[in-house]
Amino acid sequence: MSTPPPPSQPQDQPEVVNTQNADLGDGVNRCPRCGSTDIQLRASTGMLICLFCRHEWSEQQAEGQLFDDGNLTELRGTTIGSGAADIAADVNAVVTLKCQGCGAEVVVNTAAAMSSRCHWCRHVLTINNQIANGAVPDAVLPFALSHEEAVARITEFASKRKTFANRQFLKEFTPQNVVGVYMPYMIVDGNVSSDVYGHGEVETRRYTRGTDENRRTYYDADVYQLHRHVDFTVDDLTIESSAERAMMDTSVNTNNIINTILPFDTKNAVRWNANYLNGFSSEKRDQDVEQLQPALEHQLLSIARSQVAPSVSRYGRGVRWEAEKVDVHGTRWVSMYLPVWLYSYFQKEKNMVHYIAVNGRTGETMGSIPVAQGRLLAVSAAVGVVAEVLAIIILVVS
Repeated sequence: MSTPPPPSQPQDQPEVVNTQNADLGDGVNRCPRCGSTDIQLRASTGMLICLFCRHEWSEQQAEGQLFDDGNLTELRGTTIGSGAADIAADVNAVVTLKCQGCGAEVVVNTAAAMSSRCHWCRHVLTINNQIANGAVPDAVLPFALSHEEAVARITEFASKRKTFANRQFLKEFTPQNVVGVYMPYMIVDGNVSSDVYGHGEVETRRYTRGTDENRRTYYDADVYQLHRHVDFTVDDLTIESSAERAMMDTSVNTNNIINTILPFDTKNAVRWNANYLNGFSSEKRDQDVEQLQPALEHQLLSIARSQVAPSVSRYGRGVRWEAEKVDVHGTRWVSMYLPVWLYSYFQKEKNMVHYIAVNGRTGETMGSIPVAQGRLLAVSAAVGVVAEVLAIIILVVS
């Protein structure tokens, strides 16, 4: 079997498209009806609400606004939104804004928040201009679940697992401490081809040899060399753009929990407006497109394998893929904040952080709860004894 060529990626320089929301400016971002700057998200409607006049409105949906969407099969090269551009190592996280209300200078630490209140005139100032530190994305998917709904879902999740839960965890469990967090992701469209190479087996005969304990089953099979090629597109593939959250070390964290609440309805994301973050925390992106290419390729190969699976169903003895490659003809990258309700618990004896996460749009809930090892072992031993007794009874009856 010939060795497949190495994976290829577009070699041209990425095209950066200006995706900044031109309707907004840094600093005072006012209610379009009354001019107030006290604005926040109303989760029940997914819209911004002025806390002074109660006017509600929303930014334009990002879909179709950031790029000329077109046909994904025509994608060539690498196109990225300006919010997904490379992070400049020398850019400070601290930004100074000039208040348009009174002229005072207001400092915003974008590592912790995207807005700040002027200490002189009380106007709220927001970061809307895209700065090269990964803090301002192209789009944001607003929360749709309220704090109360998140608390209820986390409480229900933990209650169903309290039998084997660590006693200290149950004592300290306070779901009201759940925090709404906007997590940074890259949303990727792609035009892709993939080839997979391997062997498949079709069983032709099955027979046994030997007696009693030495009895063995043998198979005869025809072995076939396989090659499959597939062309496909991906639309809104979600990739974590925070190195810390992408680090899946289950010995010290349960970051994998956050991935289990996917997918998000990213088609409903809106153009960036920092007011969507008021009342919530956020984590900024710290990885560039180039750094995320391996994660993208890994996901694309998984998709390719699933695409070719129906064509190898006749190989009943299974298929062993031995080599694979992916050719990415074109990709389009958008930086986006996605909403997650997050409850965390630090287990001291294991030095591990456990998370219970709730999808801020769909309510999908998954989590990790520290287990009381003693109770689990005791129940396992009891089940083992019962199974042994039942086996003896069955043996006596037969």
